[in-house]
Amino acid sequence: MNDVFYGNTISDWIVAAGIAAAVALTLYALRYFIKCRLGKLAQHTETKIDDILLEVLGSTYFVFILLAALYIGSLSLALPAKTALILSRLAVAGFLFQAAMWGDAGIRAWRNHSQDKHGLLGNHGGVSSVGTLFFMARMVLWVVVALMVLDNLGVNITTLVASLGVGGIAVALAVQNVLGDLFASLSIVLDKPFVVGDTIIVGDAQGTVEYIGVKTTRLRSLSGEQIVFSNAELLKSRIHNQQRMVSRRATFSIGVTYDTTREQLQSIPGMLKAIVEAEPNATFDRAHFARFGASSLDFDVVYHIKTADYMVFMDTQQSIFLKVFEQFGAAGIDFAYPTSVVKLEAGGAGEPDVDQPSASRRAPYQVIKPR
Repeated sequence: MNDVFYGNTISDWIVAAGIAAAVALTLYALRYFIKCRLGKLAQHTETKIDDILLEVLGSTYFVFILLAALYIGSLSLALPAKTALILSRLAVAGFLFQAAMWGDAGIRAWRNHSQDKHGLLGNHGGVSSVGTLFFMARMVLWVVVALMVLDNLGVNITTLVASLGVGGIAVALAVQNVLGDLFASLSIVLDKPFVVGDTIIVGDAQGTVEYIGVKTTRLRSLSGEQIVFSNAELLKSRIHNQQRMVSRRATFSIGVTYDTTREQLQSIPGMLKAIVEAEPNATFDRAHFARFGASSLDFDVVYHIKTADYMVFMDTQQSIFLKVFEQFGAAGIDFAYPTSVVKLEAGGAGEPDVDQPSASRRAPYQVIKPR
């Protein structure tokens, strides 16, 4: 036991091995205990933080536990300075790589949680945008860890960092438009001003969103062609999302002839109200005698459709129009149409006489013709 081996006795090596084994078992048991506790807690909570922590803890590998245990055990030994330095650098490098594994697992778990939370699993464009962002985050993490490991191993990284900084600025300037579209895509995916399947209006373009990509968003217009927008330019525009409508406000005007009697005019608003209220998907707002038109007496009607479905709106409007046509015909109320009055005056010899209508018959709809 008192034999000296590499500057330490056999008993010192046994003690160091015992310390290393105890540390390894303790760390492994602690990892197992925390993982079990977090697993039970995650089953009874709605928050995803414990699930992410569970995945992070699951990326703790036994080889790093063993490396940490061997380093702690070696502290009880009298080792040469060079050997101790090598062991300490290996231990720090191992800890950095383990920290990188934790960070990488956390980023991947956060990515999966974000895709699930924002409903991106069926949206390939959204998955691409979020995947690109998290890929960049993972790349930055591993680059930083690699630089720290190189610095820990004694490599002078000052020049390397300066080169990376200059190169990064050059790359950022070269691809600034692409990066702008990328972050705009991320904003669309996370903030969700619209999603795939929504019908939107952007400027004079209208269509259904087919794809939200890393750089572009694509619409299918009503006429069938595909409209492609840059994500950055799209967010700078005013977007009308018709899919987010809770209800529709509908209006229409009806013109009747000037021959309509006062009693008929008074009955029209009530008739229109009854017709609209008879529709199950419509809520009546108002109906009024609104104006004296050039060729008609005009009534304005306002009502609301209880759903944003365009087909329901069109079916309801069609039903209302058919009932208006039917009931106005039954009540003897004539719809107006554009007409003009021709007034002829007897001004000279040889001109035909014209029957001049009475004031009550001199209406915009009556065309007076010579006999």
